[in-house]
Amino acid sequence: MGAARPLAGAARCAAYSAGQAACVGHVAEHDLGAAAYAIKAVRCAYPDDPLVGRIERDWQRDQLPDQIRSLVLDDQARRDDICWFAFSE
Repeated sequence: MGAARPLAGAARCAAYSAGQAACVGHVAEHDLGAAAYAIKAVRCAYPDDPLVGRIERDWQRDQLPDQIRSLVLDDQARRDDICWFAFSE
């Protein structure tokens, strides 16, 4: 996570996504961090394309096992505002 701080733009968001995936799995309320940062990273990388965030979000959702899909989608809807609205835009 510290390595992301001096970076900017998409690189920073991608580094934070990796850091979230690696470091915060033990905190249930941080479960959406890596996904949200990955969406934010593609938005930063392609600022002129309004669809890239949705494409990344939908790809992530396609990877969800059926057994947890509704749980994750409910969590995304509930906490979308603290995740830069990554899951609704």
